[in-house]
Amino acid sequence: MKLLKSKLAVSLAALSILFAGQINAGDEHHEKSLSFKSTKLTDNIYMLQGKGGNLGLLKGDDGLLLIDADYKVMSDALKSELGKYGGVNNLNYLINTHWHGDHTQGNKALGHHAQIIAHDNVRTRLLTTQEIKLLKIVSKPYPKHALPAITYAKRLSLHINNEDIEVVHFPKGHTDGDSVVFFKKANVVHMGDHFFSGMFPFVDVDHGGNVLNMAKNISVVLGMVNNKTKIIPGHGPLSNKAELQAFHDMLINTSAEVTNMKSQGLTLEEIQAKGLSKKWAKWEANSFFPTKVWIGIIDGSLSN
Repeated sequence: MKLLKSKLAVSLAALSILFAGQINAGDEHHEKSLSFKSTKLTDNIYMLQGKGGNLGLLKGDDGLLLIDADYKVMSDALKSELGKYGGVNNLNYLINTHWHGDHTQGNKALGHHAQIIAHDNVRTRLLTTQEIKLLKIVSKPYPKHALPAITYAKRLSLHINNEDIEVVHFPKGHTDGDSVVFFKKANVVHMGDHFFSGMFPFVDVDHGGNVLNMAKNISVVLGMVNNKTKIIPGHGPLSNKAELQAFHDMLINTSAEVTNMKSQGLTLEEIQAKGLSKKWAKWEANSFFPTKVWIGIIDGSLSN
């Protein structure tokens, strides 16, 4: 049992460093250097991958719209990347899909240029000190220019570069302030951290996240997309509906396994020692953390 706790502590420490922006995981999906990998999705929509969460970019005569902003350490590289599409001075809107630093630290550099848009709860989180206890991370209040100036409760529409964009709040999923962004004409969706493609997700139970609610939210999104939809996950490679469905099924079935073991009277430590079915091994292999941490997140969701 002491060995189990020791290994789990090491895994959580590594995950804490990752989300603090000090190391890079998922090397096949993220750049190791301070640069971005760009994937063209349509004539004017791109997916950018740096060290943190995946970014979405819309370009056109009306200027640039960016979804998420990576870590602070990536800001110079991000400005350089935006130079390929018209430059940071043409950045009109920046959407934050949620408040975590791997998606919002870049606000501090880009907030001087763009109007920042997010759910109401994201502004609330960034206005105050936040602590992710599981990862031992403390986020200090953001300066005024780095805060969302445009917030919404349920749904917000934008019309830019001949594109109709719907920013939709999905409650109590990854956090309490998640947005999913739909490019309706282009049939492109940015999921934020409601989707970790091919891997176990981090779900921030301390800040309103819940695995079962995340699954319910994804079920709704699945009804809004089709087999031709290009889906940008918060983490992982560009994906499609089938891969989002597989992620949803993983959430449901791993949660069911933990629920079943709890019903048998097993403690969290005993469930973590026993583990999940072997079919989930490939999900662990692609993840930022081991199965034991994922079991703990599910347990926290079941208790929340």
